[in-house]
Amino acid sequence: MTRRNIRTDKPSEARNTHSAAVAASGNFVFTSGITPRDEDGQLVRPGDMAAQIRQTLSNLRDVLQAAETDFGSVVKFTVFVTDIEAFMAARRGADTGLDAAMEAAPALSLVEVSRLAHPDIMVEIEATAQTD
Repeated sequence: MTRRNIRTDKPSEARNTHSAAVAASGNFVFTSGITPRDEDGQLVRPGDMAAQIRQTLSNLRDVLQAAETDFGSVVKFTVFVTDIEAFMAARRGADTGLDAAMEAAPALSLVEVSRLAHPDIMVEIEATAQTD
């Protein structure tokens, strides 16, 4: 299994925690969109983007562990949010767990959508990760 983060060496890349692309070989796991629900399936903290990001990443970590991989093996995240400004503010202002999730500098797409599966869900994240 090999992995190589692709960089163009443009000055703007130095500000990013993600890579422009990741070249990888091996076996992969593709998650579904993971949402901010607790272990009983209840939505956590409607209106609180930071809390929803934390819960979503906690749930995603559990899925990756069940697939015998982790955030360090993620090659691509796709993040769907209902409000990019709220997402960016939460990322700047609170410990959301995003820094730990981005440890391997995976590729990343951030997409604002008008609505997710439940009207109070503010974030949904899917991941592609390498496995052994």
